Amino acid sequence: MKRKTLYLIKPTIEFKREYLSFYQEWKESGEVMVPWVIREDPSNFQTMINQLQDYKKGENLPGNWMLENSTYWLIDHTKKVIGVVNIRHRLTERLLNTGGHVGYGIRPSERLKGYATEILSLSLEKARELGIEKALVVCDQGNIGSEKTIIKNGGIPDKDYIEENGNVLKRYWIEV
Repeated sequence: MKRKTLYLIKPTIEFKREYLSFYQEWKESGEVMVPWVIREDPSNFQTMINQLQDYKKGENLPGNWMLENSTYWLIDHTKKVIGVVNIRHRLTERLLNTGGHVGYGIRPSERLKGYATEILSLSLEKARELGIEKALVVCDQGNIGSEKTIIKNGGIPDKDYIEENGNVLKRYWIEV
């Protein structure tokens, strides 16, 4: 089967319909929205786009734990939004333990098709453009799919981090 061509694009108003479809599908699934940035309310779409642009400049950040970050949407040749990635340009102590440089999510109907591996691979290229030489990527201990995705992209295990609630985060470094 020939692989679909995939792209990472900056969020824009032109993809409003496609993004809202992605967002609505995730909301209806009842799952936690990952990465955190897709929890941004898209009801005023241009405001959401402006917020994402501000975050890239390190402005109007949500909380004192966050630093500059870039968001991209994974689209295919039909312009369907398949996934979202958020790349933190550098790390706070909190992000060093629990967030890492790269957080990504694939819409529920498109999982188990290899898109997570692709979005992480494309994200590492963007991280390199941002001057990141080693990217930290984390996932919950029981998330076997994410662990496999990270390892396929060159992830080297580091010390796990145990959150206050007992959740174990697997931490991996990837040379970019």
